[in-house]
Amino acid sequence: MGAIAGIHHFLQDHIPSDESHMLTESLRDYQITLLGNWQRNNTMLVCGEQRLLSEEGYIPMPHTDESSGIVITADVILDNRDELFERLGVASGRRRTIADCELLVRAYLKWGHDCPRYLIGDFAFVIWDQREQTMFGARDLMGTRTLYFHHNAELFVFASTMKPLLSMRGVSKAVRATWLAEFMTIPLVLDCVDTRGTVYADIEQLAPSHRFIVKNGRLAISQYATLEPEQKLKLKSDAEYEEAFRDVFAQAVKARLRSDRPVGATLSGGLDSGSVVSIASRELAKNNKPLHTFSYIPPEDFVPWTKWTRIPDERPFINETVRNAGNIADHYLDFNGKSSLTEMDDWLDIMEMPYKFIENSFWVKGIKEYAANRGISLMLMGAGGNYSISWGDALDYYVYLLQRLRFLKFNQEIKLYARNMGVGRKRLLKLVGQRVLPQLAAASEADDNGLQFINPDFAQATNVYERLKPYEVGIGGFTLTIHNEREKFYDNLAIVSMQGTVATKLSLRYGVTERDPTNDPRVIRFCLSLPYDQFVKNGMDRALVRRSMDGLLPDAVRLNQRTRGVQGSDWVHRLLPSWQPFVEEIEELCSSGIMPQYVNIGHIRASLAKVRHQPKAELANDPTMRVLMRSLVIYRFLRRLA
Repeated sequence: MGAIAGIHHFLQDHIPSDESHMLTESLRDYQITLLGNWQRNNTMLVCGEQRLLSEEGYIPMPHTDESSGIVITADVILDNRDELFERLGVASGRRRTIADCELLVRAYLKWGHDCPRYLIGDFAFVIWDQREQTMFGARDLMGTRTLYFHHNAELFVFASTMKPLLSMRGVSKAVRATWLAEFMTIPLVLDCVDTRGTVYADIEQLAPSHRFIVKNGRLAISQYATLEPEQKLKLKSDAEYEEAFRDVFAQAVKARLRSDRPVGATLSGGLDSGSVVSIASRELAKNNKPLHTFSYIPPEDFVPWTKWTRIPDERPFINETVRNAGNIADHYLDFNGKSSLTEMDDWLDIMEMPYKFIENSFWVKGIKEYAANRGISLMLMGAGGNYSISWGDALDYYVYLLQRLRFLKFNQEIKLYARNMGVGRKRLLKLVGQRVLPQLAAASEADDNGLQFINPDFAQATNVYERLKPYEVGIGGFTLTIHNEREKFYDNLAIVSMQGTVATKLSLRYGVTERDPTNDPRVIRFCLSLPYDQFVKNGMDRALVRRSMDGLLPDAVRLNQRTRGVQGSDWVHRLLPSWQPFVEEIEELCSSGIMPQYVNIGHIRASLAKVRHQPKAELANDPTMRVLMRSLVIYRFLRRLA
């Protein structure tokens, strides 16, 4: 893995030396082990690599295929190598030592611009085809690696991050107004729905599952594949579904252990990360290699304020998973003294843009930093599991049964679910009834949403509410049901790529590469192909993973339906020692000449007045605090550009 960059001029036969120097040197700030470049006439490719493998199976990049003249730079790790060996006719004696970039070149020579369709893994790559004088690039289906670009009448320049592009002449730091408007308007953690635009007007990005072709100065972008399964899966029994799930999921986990360096994993007390860890630890044990797990816990002085079903400290469940899996070196981190405020400037450096994941920012970054200091270079995750392996909201499924008049099935399920959850049937029936009623969209009533802090004039100028109406982002739009929930999630490539954007930039900062088996396209397509009743069954939500992990995940975790972890509930508690400086900076924001054109200063002042004299940990769940912190993120970002 690593970072890539490159440039192709259209109107001149060489690259100015200052441009090639800036493009190459801009990658030196990242955690890379080797920096290489290839340059000929008006084209240059650069690669800064992070090594996960030993010398065997490694060749430096950019790599030139001498027989075809194809040159490639790639941020890549392929997970379906065995399949590619067969399809591409790689001799058995060569398979162990062939590098991923060589496989990419072979795939390009065989399938041309359709080659990304045949690749499973994390990648962003660019190929310079000297024969065709064509530049071709692609980003993987889930957008796990980033790829930004700038295109004008004179040149095309690309990079894994935005910093190298901002170093080029003619690329300004002017803000893209529509992006900023979407960022402020969408109440969810999602930045924007624009899959091509970035916060900078002169920089664009390639969306997940997309490819580009640059030829004769023209840029063409298209989608090469989707996550939609080819057909629905119909098996004879629940046991067959469970066996099939274990096979495809275990394959995804094993593929992501491809490293001869220490391997880590984030571990909460839930199903997703626990399932990943339970398989990975057993697989690594075959080679006498431990799995290092890293878990976030609240500081000792934090007093939980959440209801009993939402637990901030998940150690009882984490410990169960660790004991059951074995072969684990576990680490518990409270990041004492760290907060969303202390880490904000560092996050702006890492992300190169405003961000919204305020509540979890201090521990997400902290785990990578801690792991890197202990030699971990590969980190397993389970962040994508909610819509793949552990999908299955019981109440939504019961609405589905009612809509199809399956009253007997509904009655059986609701009884079992009430028993499993330890709640009364009447309460569950009330909750189901609330979901049966249509949800009224209120896109135009911005003030009804506590997270709306955009300047109304700016909102009108960018037409942001109308542009967001077709999307399910908390601003009007349609109502999600069990029929379209996952499909709409995976169709929204802006949502899909969020995890990859953060992961790429953290890996370049700390040299720790994230790998998420729950986001493997094979796993997602498998889950999308199953009947709904495999995900909710016998009063059990998220039923497929619960049943399939029997014997691998401890029952205390696997069958727990009554409590769930609530990470980040202490984020306001951590702000309290810095409360006065925080209040003063919000006041500074309100008086600044930078913000009024973008935000509703009156709303910001009212939000501050609500909390300034009553700081308490319970504000962690108050939209008021999110408004203040999000506005502060924007303020600090814009102040850098002034």
